[in-house]
Amino acid sequence: MFFNFPLGPGDVYMPNVRSLKARNLPLADYILFAYKITPNQENFLLSQLPAWAMEDRFDIDAKAAGEPTKDQMRLMVQTLLADRFKLAAHFEAREVPVFALLVDKPGQLGPLLQKHPEDSPCATVSFVPSPPPTAPAQALDNRFPAACGGILAMVPSAPGRVRGGARNVPMDLIASSMAGSETGTDRPVVDRTDLTGRFDFAIEFVPQGSPSAQTSSQSDSSGPTFTTALKEQLGLRLVPQTTPVNFLVIDLIDQLSPN
Repeated sequence: MFFNFPLGPGDVYMPNVRSLKARNLPLADYILFAYKITPNQENFLLSQLPAWAMEDRFDIDAKAAGEPTKDQMRLMVQTLLADRFKLAAHFEAREVPVFALLVDKPGQLGPLLQKHPEDSPCATVSFVPSPPPTAPAQALDNRFPAACGGILAMVPSAPGRVRGGARNVPMDLIASSMAGSETGTDRPVVDRTDLTGRFDFAIEFVPQGSPSAQTSSQSDSSGPTFTTALKEQLGLRLVPQTTPVNFLVIDLIDQLSPN
């Protein structure tokens, strides 16, 4: 698989992007990108798609005028999908069980969750070039990813663990990233922290589901569970609730028309 810039819901991009080049991806991945689907919304979307939309592989080589932003590129891919797959969809709020993300102790955050420093270097590209030789010393906090704007995988401190984080992102993006098999969180996660602004965070834990590629098949009995890491590293906790969540509803989808 190949894509020339990250397709996730965050703002991590590449400079001077004038095209979308992607190879060997299922249609589901393009829909996730085009509609900026968060992990909270992903399972609901995938449950509606026909098997071929997750099994068949497709390439895109599309050029755009000017230098579109990532969100503008998403809109253009929506148009492409409507043209080639007759895709029609709309967002709809549905009342569902969720986990509310709360501050564990009011007024106190964990050591790996902080307000993003206004004077911190902050590139929104996935490849961060080295500064020129004449540049002053860089004060980049390497507890967090180098690039800003999206949830990124990081190298864990020990085998058998997973680590991820972000810099300069809102709390709702942090909350939505916590749903999934590795965290053992089987409901959407919604932000109820009342924390405003943008934050840096990182979290490391032993995955609850199947070991990921980055942990191989090793396990780490000494590492924290996700729930423990959430409390000790971020100063947050999850509480079950029921609340409306926006989901993408597929109205129509057809197999690919001939090139």
